Amino acid sequence: MKKTIEEHADRFSKAAAEYDDSQDSDEYLACANLVVEHAAPTADDVVLDLGTGTGAIALALAPDAKRVVGRDISEGMLEQARKKAEDAGVENVEFGEGRFRDPNYDGPVDIITSNFAMHHLSDEEKREAIGVVADLDPDRFVLGDVMFFGTPDPEEPFYSPEVDDPATVGVLVDALTDEGFVLTAVERVDEQVGVLVAERFGEAGEKIELGAAADESEE
Repeated sequence: MKKTIEEHADRFSKAAAEYDDSQDSDEYLACANLVVEHAAPTADDVVLDLGTGTGAIALALAPDAKRVVGRDISEGMLEQARKKAEDAGVENVEFGEGRFRDPNYDGPVDIITSNFAMHHLSDEEKREAIGVVADLDPDRFVLGDVMFFGTPDPEEPFYSPEVDDPATVGVLVDALTDEGFVLTAVERVDEQVGVLVAERFGEAGEKIELGAAADESEE
């Protein structure tokens, strides 16, 4: 992480009032729409949205979910999210302080989402965060973010090198599969923006045994 959590929180709190207006790029909007589309909660699902910001993803998912919990490091962003929920009359969302590596949530969760937030972490911190996500045992994790599908053009970065630290898609996929997730979709929005959909199908050991049994049956 190129800045401390406190520095990031302060930066986003200062920008909170204008944040939604600043996120109007085609790539950001496409990414957000894909996260919502792939999350696809049902009326029985509890969703945890990490790095919720002003609640764009959380509020978009709320009408279809049983409950949505948004977590962010910036109180300023959370205030905006709460105000938007109140103005819209959305009652099945709850916003509070939380971090990728300490979400401050220990309830049931079916789906975890995150959009344009994890790229602030270093690659090692991303691995730790994905480990925490896995420990929460969701059925599905939908990650939309700045990520490198190839070598980024240093003259045209989609991110801010002084504060952001995006990973390659390969690093993220390895971290997810190491935690027992199976990639069910990879959406490339741009060479530097994408959405990964990861799901859990039983325990990793069970998958290995089933795979081995299938291989033996073909011999």
